[in-house]
Amino acid sequence: MRFRPCIDLHGGVVKQIVGSSLQDSDEGLQTNFVASQSPAYFAGLYRADGLSGGHVIMLGPGNESAAREALAAYPGGLQIGGGITADNAREWLAAGADKVIITSYIFPEHEFSLPRLQALGRLLPPDQLVLDLSCRRRGDEYVVACNRWQNDTSLLLQRSTLQQLSAFCSEFLIHAVDVEGKQSGIDLDLVKLLAQDCPLPVTYAGGIRSLADIEAIRQTGQGRIDFTVGSALDIFGGKFLRYADLRKFCH
Repeated sequence: MRFRPCIDLHGGVVKQIVGSSLQDSDEGLQTNFVASQSPAYFAGLYRADGLSGGHVIMLGPGNESAAREALAAYPGGLQIGGGITADNAREWLAAGADKVIITSYIFPEHEFSLPRLQALGRLLPPDQLVLDLSCRRRGDEYVVACNRWQNDTSLLLQRSTLQQLSAFCSEFLIHAVDVEGKQSGIDLDLVKLLAQDCPLPVTYAGGIRSLADIEAIRQTGQGRIDFTVGSALDIFGGKFLRYADLRKFCH
């Protein structure tokens, strides 16, 4: 179980927002934090502290330069996601990303496309690919969401799905969309599902606000589930968790 740090980019700067509030315009956007420091500052911090496997997420257009700045500050130490396609994946790896995170590209028209994923598989080996299967709860099931989580797909997050897709990637990134960015506590049922049914390393994100939440992930996730923390973390303006404590947790 590892802490995976993050650098979320919106409008070319580091921000923490409620992901489900993202739309084509900034109307209704719920912003928790806007950093005065550069993307390179946070990447350099993670590098100095030996925290690898974190992710840089480009939330919409206008973030390419900022993302490149972060990757240059920690080459080979960060993954990159947001707008990654078969056309630009190799470009981002060449820019210093350890892996590329694939999100909406494999959901054209808001539905899963196996041919697109197979095309990516012919382009890149699994150890360079991460699949983002962020999801929201619908009754007793979890439905994968795409297009900045504005649209639900018909793809269910379940054992058969995770088994099928694991042939193409080396890990999964999964946000609990219902609680992400709200600092309201974790979706423990989702953590349990991932611990039972996910055959690959997986990073959980969403709602973490305390060390007790992290301990719950450790216990329910059987020590198999990595985690990331955003808005609750003090370096992002949060009041509930200290970055120094998570750094010690990892070491």
